[in-house]
Order: sequence, then structure tokens, then C-alpha cells
Amino acid sequence: MHRENQTIVSEFLLLGLSSQAEQQTLLFVLFLGMYLVTVLGNGLIILAISLDSHLHTPMYLFLANLSFADISSISTSVPKMLMNIQTQSQSISYESCITQMYFSIVFVVIDNFLLGVMAYDRFVAICYPLNYTTIMQPRLCILLTVVPWVLSNMVALTHTLLLLRLLFCDGNVIPHFFCDLAPLLKLSCSDTVINELMLFLVGTSVITFPFALIFFSYICIVRAVLRISSTDGKWKAFSTCGSHLTVVLLFYGTIVGVYFFPSSTHPEDTNKIGAVLFMVVTPMMNPFIYSLRNKDMKGTLRKFTGRIRSLPLRPWIFKFL
Repeated sequence: MHRENQTIVSEFLLLGLSSQAEQQTLLFVLFLGMYLVTVLGNGLIILAISLDSHLHTPMYLFLANLSFADISSISTSVPKMLMNIQTQSQSISYESCITQMYFSIVFVVIDNFLLGVMAYDRFVAICYPLNYTTIMQPRLCILLTVVPWVLSNMVALTHTLLLLRLLFCDGNVIPHFFCDLAPLLKLSCSDTVINELMLFLVGTSVITFPFALIFFSYICIVRAVLRISSTDGKWKAFSTCGSHLTVVLLFYGTIVGVYFFPSSTHPEDTNKIGAVLFMVVTPMMNPFIYSLRNKDMKGTLRKFTGRIRSLPLRPWIFKFL
């Protein structure tokens, strides 16, 4: 088909999670609540780490970055979905769709890299506790923070530039609640072989390298912990990794289920559920996983909320605190 005979789309239609009108109100309330909990929980973690000098350590620096990425990740998709439900409109402009896809890739990839960096931090803390401050110097911590952000944007930019060269003809219906790369490639009337090849190569690399770092870090951690003679010492060492390991299992379990199995064996509804898990549920759960199991974080949050209560606010505000 010649280019001049093609109809180039200017907008896409996001079908969302359900086409049934009676479910829209429930979905709006549910996802609005999840969004607010995610922003509040991760925001409190960032604020607590920023205000408490005792938490100015490499582990909490990486955790603050993870919380920021989680807020940003859920903000790329859920607000637009809520707006579409409220306005009863499914449309999203071409430019907005591409932008949404770009940032969704950035924040999913940065989560992946940060989990690998945090695993390395726990490896150094448990396997080389006496040399921890020497190894995890500020310069290295900044490097381990900046490099993941740079690489994540490079990955997103690669996929975005390759997508911009494609043409979209009559088909503009995306059976998803946000502009994901895979559904967009299926809609294109251009040859997407290069895009699919890069999606496989880059996606595999992005998943494999951080996962390999996490895997080998935990092998070394387990070996080091098993050498500890006291049961209390073993439990204390394992407890410092429990939160991170829980998030790792939740993140990789859902993302692998969505992207690393053939689409023929996973209906579109399954892909939507998987995307909801790693783009909405995981960012919402991370603050609970990290704060409820961390004594330092819980202590800081108590002090922070205590300071808020001590402010000369009007009595009606206190019932919300």
C-alpha cells in the first residue's frame, strides 16, 4: 500500500480494563484509591528519608529513588485511565500515547535496575560488613543511582525512535488501559521486524543483567549467612534482605508472566491483569513491604507524624492524621 493512500491516525482508543458500563464506577473508585495510597506511601518514604539524617545511607538513597520511580510509574497510566472513565472517553492523542509509552518504559526499567543495585548493596553489607563504608562511598552511590536512570532513558528512547518510523493506518484501538509498546506494534501497518527484534534483545538484556546480579548476590548472601554461628545473627542478616527479596519476587513474577510467554497462551485479559500487577499493585505494595519490616523507617515515620500532630492545626484536621 502506498503511503499517500494510507490513513494516518491522529489518536488511539484505549479500551481500558472493562467494556461493561456498570463496572466503570467500581474501577474508578478502586484505582483512584490505589493511586492515592501509592503516592502517599511512597511520598512519605521519600520525605522521611530526606528529613532524617540517620537514613542518609546508600540503602535508603536507593529506596528513595525506587519510591520516586514507583510514583512516576503509576502516574503515567492511572490518571489517564481515571480521566477516560470519568469523561466516558477512550481517546488519547498520538503524541500523548507515545509520551505515555516512553515514560512507562523508563520507570519499569529503572525499577528493574534499582532492584539490582539494591541487591548489590545488601551483598556488600552482609558479606563485607567491615568494609561497607569503604566500598559504598558517596561517589559510587551516586554512580549507581545516575547510571540506571541514564540507561533507562536510553532504552525508552531507542524503542520510541524506532516506533516513530512506523505508520499507523486505520487500526487505532488498543485493547489495554495504557499505551504499551507491544499493542502499538500490532497496530502498525509497517514492517515491525526491527522493532520486535530490538524489543526482544533489549528487553532480554534489561531483565537478564539485573536479575543475574540479584541472583548471584543472594547466592553469596546465603553462603555468608550460613557461616554465622548464632541463630539470632542469621535471622538478623536475613531480615535485612526480606523486604527486598519480597519486592523482587513480586516484580519479576508479574513482568515475566506478561512479556516472556507467548501471547497465544495468554489472552488479552491475562496481559491486562499482569500489567496491573507490576504497574499498579507492585508500586502500591512497596511502601508497606519496606516500611512495615524496617524498624528505622517505622521510627522515622512515627516521629514525622508526631511532628505533624504537634503543629497548631485546627481540631478538625486531627481526625485525618
